[in-house]
Amino acid sequence: MALLGIPFRVMPADIDETPPDGRSPSEIVINLAREKALAVARSEQNALVLGADTIVVCGEEMLGKPRDAEEAMEMLRRLNGRKHQVFTGVALLEVVDGKVVREQHDVVCTQVWFRKVDDEHLRRYLATGEPMDKAGAYGAQGYGSTLIERIEGCYFNVVGLPVSRVCAMLEAWGIVPLQTVSAPDV
Repeated sequence: MALLGIPFRVMPADIDETPPDGRSPSEIVINLAREKALAVARSEQNALVLGADTIVVCGEEMLGKPRDAEEAMEMLRRLNGRKHQVFTGVALLEVVDGKVVREQHDVVCTQVWFRKVDDEHLRRYLATGEPMDKAGAYGAQGYGSTLIERIEGCYFNVVGLPVSRVCAMLEAWGIVPLQTVSAPDV
C-alpha cells in the first residue's frame, strides 16, 4: 500500500481461517479476504477496508500456514521440484457511518516452480524461521527466493498482496494511487 502512496494502517482480523470443504481455492480466498475485511469494518465508522488471504495449491492439496516446523518441512518437501499455484483473494469495502455501502472482490492466481533441492537446503531454510507464518511455508521475498526457479504471473501476489489488482480496484472507485509520490526532477 505504501507503494501506491495511499495512507493506511494494518489491523489484524481475528477470524477462523480454516478453509471449508468442497470449495475451490478461489472461493476460499475470496471468502476469507471478505471475512477479514468485514471483521475490521465493524470497528470503523468511515473507512476503506482491504482484506486479503493467500493459499498455495500443489496438485489437489491446499497449503495454508504451517502449524509447526514439522508441518512446514512436509509442505516444503511437497513443493520441492514442483509447480504450484498461489491464490490471493482481495476484498475492498467502503464503510460510511459504520455501514458497508459498497464492496468488490477479486482473486489472482500465480504459477510458481520450485527448483529441486536436497533436504539439507530445506532444513537450512526452515532454520531461518521464515516459513512459519507463510502460506505454503515459504516467502518469495526472503530466503525462500532460493527455492524459486520461475514465476508466471504477479510476483506481488506470491508475496501476499497483488498490488496491481488492488490499484485497479481502487481506481474503479475513483481513488487515484501515486498522487502523494513525488518523482525526482528530470
